[in-house]
Amino acid sequence: MVMESTRLSDLITDVPQKLLYIFDPMFERCFFGEVKEMITGRTMQGVECVKSVGVAPKQLQTEDALLMNTPQLDIDDDLNGIFCKDSTFKSIGVCDELCEVLDKLNYKYPTKIQKETLPYALEGKDIIGLAETGSGKTFAYGIPIIQKLLDSPNYFFFGCILAPTRELCLQINQHLEILGAGIGLKTCVLVGGLDLTSQAISLSKKPHIVIGTPGRVADHLANTKGFNLNHLKFLCFDEADRLLDLDFERQINQILSVIPKERTTFLFSATMTSKVQKLQKASLKNPVKIEINTKYTTVNTLIQNYIFIPEKYKETYLAYILNQHIGKTIIVFVEKVLDSMQITFILRHLGFQAISINGKMTQSNRIGALNKFKEGDRNILVATDVASRGLDIPNVDLVINYDLPQQAKDYIHRVGRTARAGKSGRSISFVTQYDVENIQEIEHLIEKKMEEYPTEESKAISLYEKVLEATRDAKNELKDLVKKTKSNDKFDTKADRDDDEGEVYDLTGRKVADGIH
Repeated sequence: MVMESTRLSDLITDVPQKLLYIFDPMFERCFFGEVKEMITGRTMQGVECVKSVGVAPKQLQTEDALLMNTPQLDIDDDLNGIFCKDSTFKSIGVCDELCEVLDKLNYKYPTKIQKETLPYALEGKDIIGLAETGSGKTFAYGIPIIQKLLDSPNYFFFGCILAPTRELCLQINQHLEILGAGIGLKTCVLVGGLDLTSQAISLSKKPHIVIGTPGRVADHLANTKGFNLNHLKFLCFDEADRLLDLDFERQINQILSVIPKERTTFLFSATMTSKVQKLQKASLKNPVKIEINTKYTTVNTLIQNYIFIPEKYKETYLAYILNQHIGKTIIVFVEKVLDSMQITFILRHLGFQAISINGKMTQSNRIGALNKFKEGDRNILVATDVASRGLDIPNVDLVINYDLPQQAKDYIHRVGRTARAGKSGRSISFVTQYDVENIQEIEHLIEKKMEEYPTEESKAISLYEKVLEATRDAKNELKDLVKKTKSNDKFDTKADRDDDEGEVYDLTGRKVADGIH
């Protein structure tokens, strides 16, 4: 039963403090967790924003967390210039109920993509939105869906949102739950790596909006009794270029074949590739195309460096650089699943607090790894490109491209994990004798020459023997782990992609001290 629309403030009660809630209006930070005492922190805009909040009244509780007593955010401290202060949400057509929720978040002005998109989307027009990560795309399509739903609150399977990775699906779900908390919005997340039966039970409760990866949504459409999208009103593709890069085209076509042709469709993407254009022609009717910052750019607060080194010394120079940045939050990007695991093991043997994330991990292990990284239990995340876009990873000081990406445009998304919302950050790319052409393509794309990162060769090479020993131990450890799985195909040597079905292995590891000793 969907409850009637209620003022959010009427549902907030004085209860014991149990939850910590942090929200940032750029939609790149949204965390919840239990705390024992009041603590403070900073948003990406640099303002104090962490507050302890109470346990939710039953009607507002969600699976993950609840919007209550949200911290005040200083929108005037808009260092990245993403907000359009010449407009308000009300002036571009957002209803009073949702304006009130946005006001509770102290989110007073739309971002550029929202300002341009919402007037058309609220009229029911199909939309193509081209904008970079962190531009506020989630609310650009979430607001029109929820506002239209207010007219038919008992309408289930009203909207379907397709996204390329499990983490992005969960992040979208959190944002929509926040936006729809006061009106009883019900959502369901369908992703690989989680139990099919529990997802089927969630579907049986008739949610308003389904969020999922194409593979798992198509699976439920084919096999879950009572679940169909025959009366779907809204379809949204988020990170459409990434969806198609990950070869979800077949599953997307399956979904398109069973949903109504009369619907509103939103397609949001960072880039307009030929595959995205093909999807546009297949799924949208007379769309309004909106482009925000169509050039491939990196922010001015990002320091971009490279190191030119022989292939055989990559692990050694990685240890050298990490020793220079002890205590900082670092993401190390690699190309393959096996590399993410081996590098993690090497770093642990050298005394670093490292953890891995890649597309072959179960959903629970990926969430666990991310939480350890976010909470500071591990300060080094060794990741494949699964983590380069759409993930909710705050406060990254340094991004290291241990392996350069195969596609130059993926460099933008990798280094975009740091230097966010006006903060400074640094990226360091390892360039071997085999990568010269690749780094030149990246520099051409971003229209910027990188500076060489200063190193002391003698100090770096002095670590070689210790790193070599750690590498031998790591290879043995990895060999034992592969034997335990009894299936080498889970650890292929190809570039990693997000596995919608979630292969199983654990990389929780032991806790050790920082740095080489």
